[in-house]
Amino acid sequence: MYVCLCKAVTDKAIKQHVANGVRSMRELRACSGLGSQCGQCTCQASQILHNETLLHSQQDFELAHEVA
Repeated sequence: MYVCLCKAVTDKAIKQHVANGVRSMRELRACSGLGSQCGQCTCQASQILHNETLLHSQQDFELAHEVA
C-alpha cells in the first residue's frame, strides 16, 4: 500500500529500509524522500517505522539468546 503518494513510497519499502538499518524518521526521510512534500504521510510512516523497529529488535534479541 502506498504510504507517501508524493514520493511513491510503500509500506513494503519502509519495511525494507528498516531491515537495512533505518531506525528514525530522519533517516527514512533522507533515504526515501518520504514526508518531504505535503507531510500527510508522516504519521502513518512513523507508525510503520516504530512497529517494524520493534519487530526487528525483538528478533535480534531472540537470536542473541539462541546463540548464547
